[in-house]
Amino acid sequence: MTYHIDFQPVGRRGECPAGLSLLECARRLGVDLVNICGGAGTCGRCIVQVLEGTLSPPTPGEGKFLSPEALAEGYRLACRATPLSHCKVRVPPESLTTPQRTQVEGEETSIEPDPPVRSYLVTLAPPSIEDLRPDAERLLDALAEQHGVAATQVELAVLRDISPCLRDSHWQVRAVVREGRNVVALLPPEARPLGLAVDVGTTKVAAYLMDMESGRTLAARGIMNPQIAYGEDVVARMTYASQDPDQARRLQSLVIDALNHTAAEMATEVGVQPSDIVETVIVGNTAIHHLILKLPVTQLARAPYVPAVDAALDLKACELGLHIAPGGTVHLLPNIAGYVGADHVSMLLATGVTQAEGVVLAIDIGTNTEVCLVNHGRLTSLSCASGPAFEGAHIKHGMRAASGAIERVRFVDGRLEYQTIGGTPPVGLCGSGILDVLAQLYQAGIVNRGGRMQLDHPQARETDGEREFVLVEGGRRPAITFTQKDVRELQLAKGAMRTGIQVLLEVNGLVAEDIDQVVIAGAFGTYIDVASAIAIDMLPRLPLERFRQVGNAAGMGAKLALISRSKRAEAQAIAARVDYVELASAPNFMKAFAQSMYLE
Repeated sequence: MTYHIDFQPVGRRGECPAGLSLLECARRLGVDLVNICGGAGTCGRCIVQVLEGTLSPPTPGEGKFLSPEALAEGYRLACRATPLSHCKVRVPPESLTTPQRTQVEGEETSIEPDPPVRSYLVTLAPPSIEDLRPDAERLLDALAEQHGVAATQVELAVLRDISPCLRDSHWQVRAVVREGRNVVALLPPEARPLGLAVDVGTTKVAAYLMDMESGRTLAARGIMNPQIAYGEDVVARMTYASQDPDQARRLQSLVIDALNHTAAEMATEVGVQPSDIVETVIVGNTAIHHLILKLPVTQLARAPYVPAVDAALDLKACELGLHIAPGGTVHLLPNIAGYVGADHVSMLLATGVTQAEGVVLAIDIGTNTEVCLVNHGRLTSLSCASGPAFEGAHIKHGMRAASGAIERVRFVDGRLEYQTIGGTPPVGLCGSGILDVLAQLYQAGIVNRGGRMQLDHPQARETDGEREFVLVEGGRRPAITFTQKDVRELQLAKGAMRTGIQVLLEVNGLVAEDIDQVVIAGAFGTYIDVASAIAIDMLPRLPLERFRQVGNAAGMGAKLALISRSKRAEAQAIAARVDYVELASAPNFMKAFAQSMYLE
């Protein structure tokens, strides 16, 4: 039995099997509902209103997020409600994941390209009754005779199209040879071999289309990671994947389909074909890496958090479902540990901090924040679960970095001033604005060092037993506030990161004042006000000139590895050098975490 589910105003509708929750129906029909908890019913973000139809009765847990009046008006948590008939459902704007500003820019490093693939224009003599060599042999002979290339094999995927390709091109093609041995693509004579570098983050995906021979970036795209529909953190996604092989395949295909769509868009933009892409480099954290490869992830989510593999890998693109050149290769940089992956290696590669002579702290801030302390050549890294608060999750009026999000806040002459993305009327707070608000409230004495909000300011109030500070007065829209609970959420996020920094310092026998430079990477790290982060003790209290914000360094590292074999070798050497520290098992972890919760 199936039911017809109509989601409005997004205009997505279709048939869904009976027994699925509205959240699962939304996923199947391409409606991206916010569900930070991955559908466990604990975040209260997937609120919808049923306009027509019958649902399963409300669960006791829904009462925590919806009043009796709201339930009476048809409001439900999509993850807890199961259709019992055809339904028409209204999705409030705040329940939809908002396409956000995605960071693809970063500090570029100019290098001489040394790609693993080379292309050669070859002209073949057509077969005759006197020359009956097979097409593949004829191609390999032409490469040897005209370019001195001793290629030994034509990839099977290329063989499947070699005969019509050679004849349609009148026996002149551009042969792409990988590592001097395998012919991986036959392109038109005028084409150039292209590459795709991808940083698959927990929340965002950054992709770059590059000319493999010149090293030039032809196009760049930033998109949301579509796996968000199944949980905003990797633990929720690993849990989902572990429950059923079909669910694991669904998470993998979501990313691959998004990459295929993005690659096709970029190819169209620059007037080329996706089949001109002959090499791809993908970086991501260890969980994302395993989900893309459909590797087991159950052991990643349980102590001692052991990956299935940590070595660099070369795979056929067709094995992953990537629609590039039929014989194209995907290279994945090495992982380090269960929660420190190839994206961390890529960030270290791009920033060059591993070659620093002094003491450098490199931080890639995200849902999972990876930190590396470089101590005169010694590399020590760890991961800290800073959580999604920096993305606006678990914050009452938090949102992603979209139009109308408050991104900057300042007290000026006792008056609160703010700036929104796009200059539009405010609708919520994104990560950089959340950080600014807490810093400003703390510096103004409205929030004390322990995070307790005071009520001696005209804009501070207590509503339904919870303290909050009014940022934007209500009118036609509800007021935008920053609550006591929001303070605690941000304390947890910043406390986790600050604890990681402190543990690395202690492991190396150093104090914060010994740090010569702090490198901040990641989309969130690009937009934050470093002074605000210092004010709440999220970052060490060092002179501002010691801080360097570098943008999407993981993406930049993927680009370097795409066009340079020596950079791939360097990435493997970096991964081998890193001493990994498991944060929760570090000495004095609980004491350091408790201290890091203070705003000083």
